[in-house]
Amino acid sequence: MPPTRLKVLKTYKLYIGGKFPRTESGRTMTASDARSGAHLAHYCHASRKDFRDATVAARAAQPGWRASGTYLRGQILYRAAEMLESRSESLVAALQAGGASVIEARTEVAAAADRLVHFAGWTDKYEQIFSSVNPVSGPFLNFTRCEPTGVVAIIAPDQSALLSLVSLIAQVILSGNTAIVLASETTPLPALDLAEVWATSDLPGGAVNILTGLRAELAPWIAGHMDVNAIVDGSSDRAIAKVLAEGAAENLKRVFDHGLATSDWFGEAATDPSRILDTTESKTTWHTLGI
Repeated sequence: MPPTRLKVLKTYKLYIGGKFPRTESGRTMTASDARSGAHLAHYCHASRKDFRDATVAARAAQPGWRASGTYLRGQILYRAAEMLESRSESLVAALQAGGASVIEARTEVAAAADRLVHFAGWTDKYEQIFSSVNPVSGPFLNFTRCEPTGVVAIIAPDQSALLSLVSLIAQVILSGNTAIVLASETTPLPALDLAEVWATSDLPGGAVNILTGLRAELAPWIAGHMDVNAIVDGSSDRAIAKVLAEGAAENLKRVFDHGLATSDWFGEAATDPSRILDTTESKTTWHTLGI
């Protein structure tokens, strides 16, 4: 008779700098099945120190990711779509644990893969559309182009936990920004599974960093950190929005509300290319014409 084998349970960790460290605080939070209430896993309760580590990793990765070129960034996002699709069963299970039906979960996973392909196609097109050659008086050429802001913090929404997160991350990083993501408090497991997608997609370590924890605890540090250049808030939480606005006022950090209703994450509002511009900066250059 073969010996009884214990199942190898999955351990959920943070995703910082391309690695999967445990939180330095040693704290954990509990994930339960939204339908049965059954215990599913413990996952990390990220601290201020974890956020600082993620910021250092994102800043270190940003110059290389920005210099990688639009074609390569598009290829990497497409590779992420491939990896997401290959892990679809795990992601479906994570969404079901958050309360989605199997049909809803499969629909959302398929939409998330399609969303990555959609934004992969924008990496070499958004500048052609949103940049310009400006008419000026004199023997000059005047160009305005879009450049990445730098390090962007993303507050993930609770609804459509996978599709919304994929949408927010992709529209931020496709232009060369790097991201620090605070996952949903109520449905964190899809974000933690998504970390494994990024880790196997050729994305440089540190380009995307994923934390799990409490918004109310980390929001003041996110807003106040001087090495975070912008915040994309998808939470639709008024209390968090107030904390972010007050903290960002101290350092003139830009804060954008990208929250949507649940159904809208599947529609055109979530794929609007103008949202890419929120985390870019318009830079104008003058060139003298040779005579």
